[in-house]
Amino acid sequence: MARLSGAAEGTLPSWKRAFGNVPLPPGQVTGLAVCVLLQRLHPVRLPGPRLLNGLVGTGLVLAGVGINTWALIERRRRSAGPFALERPDVLVTSGPYAYTRHPMYVGWWLVHLGAGGLAGTAWAFATMPAGMLAEHWGVLHEEATLSEQFQQAYADYSARVPRYVGFRRRDPGGPPS
Repeated sequence: MARLSGAAEGTLPSWKRAFGNVPLPPGQVTGLAVCVLLQRLHPVRLPGPRLLNGLVGTGLVLAGVGINTWALIERRRRSAGPFALERPDVLVTSGPYAYTRHPMYVGWWLVHLGAGGLAGTAWAFATMPAGMLAEHWGVLHEEATLSEQFQQAYADYSARVPRYVGFRRRDPGGPPS
């Protein structure tokens, strides 16, 4: 994920320091931009009442923002030193990380679909999977880095918690999770 950054952290205003670690996954940002472009060039409306699409879209956006916020808070809470999202100093396995190894990607997917619902465009259903696929390669790189950094702890975590969504797996040698 890309970070919003600019000058040295100490010279940034407090609001930029606070939001400097907000992850903006390039696949979803690009997907949303392409969705807007496609809707302007060739509108394809979602079926069903606009009010229902808007309500579902709002719910998805709020759920995605909620998951991303929860994940950021959990990461910050578990960080021992200065908080750097892309350079973790500890393996976080609690909060949303207990359900998915990549909660912020999942959150952005919900935001993407929700934005499509709010806009009433079916293009979101075409652009989101393309964004997910583009991000997957980055996820594999992130996981290789985490595996190297946290070794057996990350291997154990990966064996228990799904990459994106799914059911937590039981530890065959331990109590049910």
